[in-house]
Amino acid sequence: MRVLVTGGAGFIGTHVVERLLDDGHDVVVIDSVDPATYPSASDLPVGASYLWRDLQDPDACAVAVDGVDAVCHLAARGGTGSSFGDIRSFVGQNDVATATLRWALHHRGFEGRFVLGSSMEIYGEGGYLCPEHGKVRPGARPIDRLEQGLFEPLCPVCAGALSPIALEEDSRLEPRTISGSTKLHQEHLCWAFAREHPGTTVTALRFHNVYGTRPNGECAADGVASAFRRQIERAERPQVFEDGGQRRDFVHVADAARATVLALTSPEPVGGPLNVATGRPSTLLELATALCVARNSLLWPEVVGRFRATDVRHITGDPHRAAATLGFRAEIQLAEGVAALVRAHA
Repeated sequence: MRVLVTGGAGFIGTHVVERLLDDGHDVVVIDSVDPATYPSASDLPVGASYLWRDLQDPDACAVAVDGVDAVCHLAARGGTGSSFGDIRSFVGQNDVATATLRWALHHRGFEGRFVLGSSMEIYGEGGYLCPEHGKVRPGARPIDRLEQGLFEPLCPVCAGALSPIALEEDSRLEPRTISGSTKLHQEHLCWAFAREHPGTTVTALRFHNVYGTRPNGECAADGVASAFRRQIERAERPQVFEDGGQRRDFVHVADAARATVLALTSPEPVGGPLNVATGRPSTLLELATALCVARNSLLWPEVVGRFRATDVRHITGDPHRAAATLGFRAEIQLAEGVAALVRAHA
């Protein structure tokens, strides 16, 4: 099978390309190799064809999609995107690029699998259980409560205490960041394409907090895990915002890549959104502590109490649909993945 991987020189992309090549597939990569995102494009998986072009270029997209049987769309700008000074870049690299790729596939008459790298950011705040009102989704946390160090959201009905729960794929989507908003629009563009092109199956993989290294051992810009790691390597205490109790689901990049390849190659195509998560949430303080232990650091995390208004308190995903449809279950435990991350960089 000839597979196009957009963003194939990136963090998750290099792992996906490596797996596809190992399985004997013909792989074409298109990547802009943005120096702000990729410190180096050296030591990429050998055997793929690389096209160093921007997906926002219609001519580049037309060349990239020629003759492909399936598409894995991972090219995107990551990060929280909380500043509107960055909005044009996020919309261009995420939404305009996706629209241009879809335009090229439309004109080529593409019929095949299309796997989109989406994000848990599109959910916004996570799911909660109120003892009196059942499942609820609170709105944005009031700034005055955050300033008082009251970080847990309250029930939107009775203002009572809540317990966090995992979100299923059909939960309400309320992104709180520019990045999350553009990822949601990417999904919308893909669903619209599938409705007008019945031969195409779209699978949107909603990755939760992916961490790890590239195949060559280089540590990627993988969000909070990378930030904590860099602080530890500078002999600084990892700075944990709020009270450190924020729950996330940390998925190793090898597991994320395996889920992606399953979506591309499963015996029957699986359409719709799927959470790519472990089902084993951890707090940010637990992550920072695990990194300190793996690094044998004498400095332990510092809970600083600072907050960002765009941050959500808890966001974890229910992984059961991916298990039922793709047979995907995350295999790498947090302690094992963090230890490998530290070893690779050392």
